Amino acid sequence: MREARVPTLLVVDDDLVAQARLKAYFSQEGYRVLAADDGEGFWAALARDAVDLVLLDINLPGQDGLSLARALRARDAGIGIILVTARNDDIDKIVGLEVGADDYVTKPFNPRELLARVKSLLRRSGEHAATAEASTRPLCFGGWTLDLAKRRLIDINANEVALTRGEFEVLALLARHPQEVLSRDRLSRAVSGRDWDPQDRTVDVLVRRLRGKLDGGTGDDGAPSLIATVRGEGYRLAVDVTSAPSA
Repeated sequence: MREARVPTLLVVDDDLVAQARLKAYFSQEGYRVLAADDGEGFWAALARDAVDLVLLDINLPGQDGLSLARALRARDAGIGIILVTARNDDIDKIVGLEVGADDYVTKPFNPRELLARVKSLLRRSGEHAATAEASTRPLCFGGWTLDLAKRRLIDINANEVALTRGEFEVLALLARHPQEVLSRDRLSRAVSGRDWDPQDRTVDVLVRRLRGKLDGGTGDDGAPSLIATVRGEGYRLAVDVTSAPSA
């Protein structure tokens, strides 16, 4: 019987003590752990090894973590990105999600909480990989096609529009339940595996980003959006969805 591949994490932190602690902790938990302390080391590690998830500190010398996250996401939509910041600043968190990070934690944090975040992100990634070969028909709505198996969003001109992991999770759940109001709790569980916190704007940021891709705007200026806000309740995909015919 084939053994499961051990996930590889890349810890990027210029605080060598913090870096060593994270490396030791996750190694003890059974992960293969690489480390880097700046952008140059970050790219070198990615060039050498297949990395499943990056724990990326925002405050790095030279190219900061947000810039690295943006550049990585533009190159690869599959690698998980968890931002680590010492600043308890919502702006950092929101910008981090805007550039394509999947999650974030604020220092100081409990290593067990970070481990739970890592496991959740890797589990969701593994679940999607396992179903990629399933006969799941793409979903069509409003001129768009969402290929659930290949995790691709295709426009009416057959062009692919890149989605981050979080964006895909939200859109896939909305598309599977068209015209149904989905609460932030339900969407948050799909994205991060945990219940929504009123102070957490992750779901709102992901919806805003999806609106920018689906209808060219935020949906906040009064123009109709494919994703409608239902105040006090959540969001719904405001168009009908059909399954694409079999090839």
